[in-house]
Amino acid sequence: MTAHLNIEVIIFNQVARFCRNLLKNNSDICSTEDLKLNVITRQEHNISRKDLSDNALKVLYRLSNAGYDAYLVGGGVRDILLGQEPKDFDIATNATPEQIKKLFRNCRLIGRRFRLAHILFGRDVIEVATFRGHHKEENEKKNISAQSDEGMLLRDNVYGTVEEDAERRDFTVNAMYYNIADYSIHDYANGIEDLKNGIIRLIGDPETRYREDPVRMLRAVRFAAKLDMTICDKTAAPIAELSPLLRDIPAARLFEESLKLLQTGNGLNTYWMLRDFNLFQQLFPVLTPFLTEEGNSPAEQMIELVLRSTDKRINSGKRVNPAFMFAAMLWYPLTAKAQEIQDDNPKFDHYESIMEASNLILDTQVRSTAIPRRLTATIRDIWQLQLRLPRRTGKRAFVLIEQQKFRAAYDFLEMRGKVEDGETKDLCDWWTEFQDAPAPHRNNMVQNLNGGRRSGGPRKRRSPYRKKKRANNDS
Repeated sequence: MTAHLNIEVIIFNQVARFCRNLLKNNSDICSTEDLKLNVITRQEHNISRKDLSDNALKVLYRLSNAGYDAYLVGGGVRDILLGQEPKDFDIATNATPEQIKKLFRNCRLIGRRFRLAHILFGRDVIEVATFRGHHKEENEKKNISAQSDEGMLLRDNVYGTVEEDAERRDFTVNAMYYNIADYSIHDYANGIEDLKNGIIRLIGDPETRYREDPVRMLRAVRFAAKLDMTICDKTAAPIAELSPLLRDIPAARLFEESLKLLQTGNGLNTYWMLRDFNLFQQLFPVLTPFLTEEGNSPAEQMIELVLRSTDKRINSGKRVNPAFMFAAMLWYPLTAKAQEIQDDNPKFDHYESIMEASNLILDTQVRSTAIPRRLTATIRDIWQLQLRLPRRTGKRAFVLIEQQKFRAAYDFLEMRGKVEDGETKDLCDWWTEFQDAPAPHRNNMVQNLNGGRRSGGPRKRRSPYRKKKRANNDS
């Protein structure tokens, strides 16, 4: 990471702070009481306005020109310092959501837990947040802020100063503010040093911060995997024990988080970290009985295959469909449930058992991560086609290859062949050959399945005229 950071530390107290951190154990807690402003001037960092999108600059300058503080904050600052391209640009300001809305006609206010402003530029959305403050007793009486009995924040519309906002940030590497007024970076939590040393560290007491928002446990893993960093000891210590708190998070939010974790190009590494911290088990409870210490069960092999494939596609700039990933990951819980149903109800055939099991597995999974209906429909299609792929006689193979979801079903069958071998691999090999074969060879392949009888491929229909003419000649 140091190679990506072209930051020259020339101020004495910066050098001193760096030396102190080298001598400290990386398990130290970053206490909010220890936060001190460290201003890094334009000459001392590598962030340029060229690194920011035009829309982000428009928002920053309009806020600044209207007399408000305007900072680029969080992942945008962190990623540019690392020499990476930011995925999005978040802005923090002392303007309230209502004041922001007055400045931008293309503004939409969202959020109940914490009020945010989204500035819309077509499909590009710049998120603007008002500086968050500390919770005070008088604020709670006004119903501005509220916490559950477990310490989770239910409402958080308490505004404050930039210093207070920095204390409310989750990780030190996300508590750096790029000031559009003078192009300096305001580093409140020594995030520069943690960034250089490759450390993910929570600001404040880890258990308290995780209880406030359990999703921070997922974010710690995501950042560590994405940035190839290490979660410091004190930040990592409570995660496994507190992981069940994720069950209290809305399933829709966990679905979005699951995509950020597994479909951003680092899914396989993220998966193993999630398992180590007992977080994957909270997101995918139906898979928990199939996880082993050796990590080599059919379900685990399939998870590795689909995540490795997903990472490869994303890193090659190709699109991915979340439905395919979920269909592959949940296949072996599905087949196990289907067998259980068939054992309890001998009258059920294999197809009926799979259909019934698909309802039960998806219903259970949706309660944890709310997979949208448009995706569950595709998941069902991929599963159903697995039952149709072995049926290739007559016209079936020719009809099946024209199905819209055939390619996804075939790709999944190919993965199954690597896990199951035997008949499944033979079936996959047959479809691989059939797809690329010319029409005569396809007919021969199906004819061989029919035991030498004529294939069920496309055939010419006899003209009624020819039939009539032949009858007249006979007479």
